Amino acid sequence: MSGAISPVGADWPAVIESACTHAPYLSRLCARFPDTLDRLCSDGPVAAFRATCAHLENAAALPQADAMAQMRKAKGQMHLTVALADLAGRWGLDEVTRALSDFADQAVKTAVGVIARDLAASGDLLAGDDPARGPIPGLILIAMGKHGAFELNYSSDIDVTVFYDRSLMATPPGREAGRLGVRIAQLLVKLLEEQTADGYVFRTDLRLRPDPGSTPPAVSTASAEHYYQTLGQNWERAAFIKARVCGGDPIAGAEFLAGLQSFIWRRHLDYAAIADVHSIKRQIRSVKRSADLDEPVFDVKLGRGGIRDIELFAQTQQLILGGRISALRVQTTRGALLALSEHGRVDGADRAILDAAYEFLRGVEHRIQMRADEQTHKTPSDPAARADLAALCGFSDLAAFDAALIAVRQRVAVIDRALFPDDESLADPLGSLVFTGVEDDPDTLATLRELGYQKPEAVTAAVRGWHHGRVRAMRSERARELLTVLTPAMLRAIAASGAPDAAFQRFADFFAALPAGVQTLSLFKAHPRLLADLSAAFAVAPRLAALVGRRPALLDAMMDFGFERPLADDPPDQRANAMRAAVGAAGGFEAALNTVRRLQREEAFRIDWQTLSGRAPPEAAGASHADLAEACLQALAQAAVDETARRIGPAPGAFTVLALGKFGGRELAQGSDLDITVVYDAPDGAGADYFTRLTQRLIAALSAPTEEGLLYEVDMQLRPSGSKGPVAVSKRAFERYYADEAWTWELLALTRLRAVAGDPALGNEIEALARARLVRPMDRAKIFADVAAMRARMDKERPAKGRWDLKLYPGGFVDVEFIAQAMQLVTAARAPEVLHPNTSVALAGLTAAGALAWEDAEPLLAGWRLYSQLQQWLRIVWEGQFQPEAVGEAVRLRLARALRRSDFTALEHELAARQDACRARFAAILRS
Repeated sequence: MSGAISPVGADWPAVIESACTHAPYLSRLCARFPDTLDRLCSDGPVAAFRATCAHLENAAALPQADAMAQMRKAKGQMHLTVALADLAGRWGLDEVTRALSDFADQAVKTAVGVIARDLAASGDLLAGDDPARGPIPGLILIAMGKHGAFELNYSSDIDVTVFYDRSLMATPPGREAGRLGVRIAQLLVKLLEEQTADGYVFRTDLRLRPDPGSTPPAVSTASAEHYYQTLGQNWERAAFIKARVCGGDPIAGAEFLAGLQSFIWRRHLDYAAIADVHSIKRQIRSVKRSADLDEPVFDVKLGRGGIRDIELFAQTQQLILGGRISALRVQTTRGALLALSEHGRVDGADRAILDAAYEFLRGVEHRIQMRADEQTHKTPSDPAARADLAALCGFSDLAAFDAALIAVRQRVAVIDRALFPDDESLADPLGSLVFTGVEDDPDTLATLRELGYQKPEAVTAAVRGWHHGRVRAMRSERARELLTVLTPAMLRAIAASGAPDAAFQRFADFFAALPAGVQTLSLFKAHPRLLADLSAAFAVAPRLAALVGRRPALLDAMMDFGFERPLADDPPDQRANAMRAAVGAAGGFEAALNTVRRLQREEAFRIDWQTLSGRAPPEAAGASHADLAEACLQALAQAAVDETARRIGPAPGAFTVLALGKFGGRELAQGSDLDITVVYDAPDGAGADYFTRLTQRLIAALSAPTEEGLLYEVDMQLRPSGSKGPVAVSKRAFERYYADEAWTWELLALTRLRAVAGDPALGNEIEALARARLVRPMDRAKIFADVAAMRARMDKERPAKGRWDLKLYPGGFVDVEFIAQAMQLVTAARAPEVLHPNTSVALAGLTAAGALAWEDAEPLLAGWRLYSQLQQWLRIVWEGQFQPEAVGEAVRLRLARALRRSDFTALEHELAARQDACRARFAAILRS
């Protein structure tokens, strides 16, 4: 970036001369500390700084008055060293701010050492006997703000919060830890802040503690934790991003900060924080006279296009995203910008501009303060004074300096505006949208009709009801304020869905189900595309609308980095790895169940959303749902193993979980149950009871409702002996059963067997046993006769409810799957390569092996593909059996277009044709 801070001289004499010429404060320091100048010139700034810090540390052994004098002397030496190293270009910004912050840390520690010694001598404190906990066990000093982030400016005050752990404070009998903590805080401020003949060390601000207007300067950790978890505000969360222990008991401090992580980093994104910070920024802009971006006289910290804009640009996104992306939990502003860029949240070029601007503005800020050691951030209005500042910044020409300041401000403002755009008008291009009062505004009704609403009166009545707080989500003032801003965009988005009235009604139902409205409305305000996408989805998917209403946290998942990444681009084992890691960190069996349910719901929502929105083809959804179920099963199987071992000891052998049915074929859809069976291998006579209990625990883990809801229904009827057999079967019993006892329908099911969890070696063995059984020669006539009889019995006992009963209607899923499985049974002996658990792959393999003629295979494959596509889409949008007459024309058209058909009538005709063709091939093949 042009105009970056540059050295003022090539050597120390030139630097010192410039400092003395343009900065009165530095001139006084040069005269006061000639020894520091000599050391700086001979040994360099690092050695000079270390010597100063050593003087500061040694002050802890002196009487209080002497300690205060030496601390203040060290402060002046440090200021001189850091300023000259900065002006000479020997240290960059990060080295300068780190040195200032390190000195502040040592000053705090020195002060605590003096305080501890004096309090122990007076009998007010028992000396600590654990060096690891510092001189006062249980005392916690937290650096906040720029101090916490190692970003102190040259004449900065320090933000320190003082906490104490009552159980650790070494108080004499009869003394209160609370009073001792307050006394320590008061003494700390005196030692650091009191102005003496030698000056001061740091102005010390204790006001970042909980509710500073009504709490003492030192707060107990128990009170602080309760406050932050119940009453903590968004600005306090932002402050704690930079928090770290700077003195006192480092062990207690680390434990205290660890306990606040759930307050600081919320997993479910609090988009009310955006509005909070946005409003603060607007207030700053409105009261600052330097809002003109063409003006070089401005507050480089708080002015438009200044340091605070860059900090809030990074910090706001950290608050929003840091709960889900731990790599964004970075204390420094520059580090946060880099992390945001690396995770695709900030454009790389924008990051570079902001980083360079931050470096430049911080350099200007330091030089403003070097001139008089004043806690100011404003460039001088007097041209002569500003020329001195320009010279300290390495500019020989004031005009060039002013131009550089203006250019930097404007670059920052352009990028910042994109994150915090100006408020939008509450009008609509088509006309008025007024919802105040008790009567309908005629112009508003006309506008709604133009937007496509057939029942505008119902819309206005509902919106007015929201503003009156008639639903829970709208009972806070902030929620209603956000609703006012969002209503025009919301109504336009709903109108664009193609079915405005139906979509609005579902939106109203969604609103009514929300427990609170601020977070969701703030999310819509920040992401207009989300509002449009959700409106389009609600127009056609009542089931999805109801789901999001019950679980509004799903909207947070939509902001996750990978939510819109195509399903086909998901890294291998991503779901399994994420699930395994989350369960490993859950801390117990019950916690693992809730963790898996939450993650599964979010990922299933992602799969369904991509399918519904057309971002992923329906064919990809089946495999993705199966992959997700497998990841859940693997994680919970391990959790069940660990819990069973904890309760009754280690397993006496190995086990494997086998997927069957559509799960085995990787053909799941939203709401599918899981067909599984469990096989174990243990020494003779051992394991039956153990693995039965393990399996029961696994079934409960998968299917029991918890506070996070349901996961999967589990069906184990496809196990050997069906519902009458044990829930866990030994390997020997499994092999014997399928060798001698299995019925034809059980052999059909065996074609879809796939090991999905448990011991991989045993899983391979069972798959091999199944394959060995399937490649044995079988009686074609018997197999076909059994299949025909089974299907006839189903037609009689479980008749289809209409053509949209995709499973049971003649020519539907069951017919196609029966043919694929039966043909594998009668072909595998001569062509084992036809065996595959997936129906479409099996049909293709049978065709390639010559077992199935193309004229038979083609209608079966076409039918199976159409049914699968329909099933994926309908499971997302509709609860229960789909009834075309119960949905509007817009839904029917959306369904047809999702499957690339011209209209719903064409889709219905094709469905009927496919079913008829598949039933005809089913009957013909079984007769052959």
